[in-house]
Amino acid sequence: MKRLRKAKVQKVGLPPGSLIYTGERPEIETKISIMDYDDADFSIEEFRESINNLEDVPKSKIRWINVSGLSNVTLIEDIGQQFKLHPLILEDILNPNQRPKYEYYEDFIFIVIKTVLISDKSNIIENEQISFILGADYVISFQEQESDIFQPIIQRIKQKKGRIRAMGPDYLLYTLVDVITDNYFIILENLGEIIEDIEEELISDPKSETLQLIYNLKKKTIDIRKLIWPMREIVYKLQREDSKLIKKELQIYLRDINDHIFRITDVLENYREILFGMLDMYLSSISYKMNDIMKVLTIISTIFIPLSFLAGFYGMNFQFMPEFSNPFAYPILIVVMIAIALVMFYFFKRKKWF
Repeated sequence: MKRLRKAKVQKVGLPPGSLIYTGERPEIETKISIMDYDDADFSIEEFRESINNLEDVPKSKIRWINVSGLSNVTLIEDIGQQFKLHPLILEDILNPNQRPKYEYYEDFIFIVIKTVLISDKSNIIENEQISFILGADYVISFQEQESDIFQPIIQRIKQKKGRIRAMGPDYLLYTLVDVITDNYFIILENLGEIIEDIEEELISDPKSETLQLIYNLKKKTIDIRKLIWPMREIVYKLQREDSKLIKKELQIYLRDINDHIFRITDVLENYREILFGMLDMYLSSISYKMNDIMKVLTIISTIFIPLSFLAGFYGMNFQFMPEFSNPFAYPILIVVMIAIALVMFYFFKRKKWF
């Protein structure tokens, strides 16, 4: 976090288009994966340094360039120069705190979206920015860190599954956005399981930690909704934009992504309402538990009122109290006090007051 703040401070006052990585993962090495394919052929290579002529895509092939790790600003700048990307676009790529956005240029389309990941070590939900450049015969994706989110797409291209090898770069972009959208359903499923566990805990034994967990989940659902909501606008513009880069055949697939986004936002809204209800349930459970405790304490206090009266009455030590001369006065008083306590206990029990 200190490095992130330092990077933001260094960026203050610089002219637009100044390239400084402001993310939280400066230690991740930048790697470039280059995949060329068509319906008959496929090849993939990985590099950790600048490559020349990236824009020279072999004839009739589609090139997918995936950049994982954004700490090597020089390498990112070199890619931008080869594909003639505006410095402001590179600045947005290197600033992972961008809002999801869509920008149309004459020769390419620039898209920024957010993906949500669950950390394997801490089980914490994290978000990551992924940027896309769609050109006439290429797609470039920029990830903050290396992940397995695109592995299903790589396997489909390798094994020639589905239509991806026979389609254009716009279809490749669709599949990448689609797999990110599908990943949200996995996050929602995990959130649903956590919510069910909290509901059971609220009914059986609510604790202060439960309240904190509910607040954290409520915040996460709001954060995820903020990441997903702008994707509706991005998909809508992809559908409506009159661009030679987006073929008409792709519209039906884009509508499918749009439906998924609507479903995700609906589920998140339902989760949000459930969590608000769980807050009320927690307060009601705590109030009921407190009332139950107070009822028990009140019953105990009520039982001890006559016993305290007798103990106080015979504790006055007046000289001429007749019971003082009786050798059985003490055991008789004890028996009377026990009898009073048992009678009151039976009366409360019969009234079902506890």
